Amino acid sequence: MSIKPVAGHFSILYFAAASSYTGRHSDSFEAPLSLLELFELLESRYPGIRTKVLNSSAVTINLDYVGFSLDANEEGYQEQAKGEELIIQEGDEVAIIPPTTKRKSVFLWRLDK
Repeated sequence: MSIKPVAGHFSILYFAAASSYTGRHSDSFEAPLSLLELFELLESRYPGIRTKVLNSSAVTINLDYVGFSLDANEEGYQEQAKGEELIIQEGDEVAIIPPTTKRKSVFLWRLDK
C-alpha cells in the first residue's frame, strides 16, 4: 500500500487503530520534518492521538523500524531517538503501526481409549 507523495512531501500510512483514530488510511506532509515535529503535527490535527495511539505504536520510515520513545516532562514531550534526530525527507514513507491482538482459538481434543 505505497502512496507516492507530491513533490516536497512525504507520505504517512495509518494502520489498525491509527487508521480508526484518524479516519484515514494515509496523509501527506511537507518535508523535511523531524519525527518529533510529525508527532506534534499529528497531535494538533488529531487531538489525543499521542497518548491513545502513538505512545504504543511502532514507526517505520521506508520500511525500516525506528527506535524511539516519547518521554513526558513539564514542558511537554521530548523525542528520545536512538542515534541522531530522525528527519523525514521528501519522498519518504512513514508508517504508524499500533500493536494488534490476535485471538487464538484453542481446540481441546479428547482422546477416548
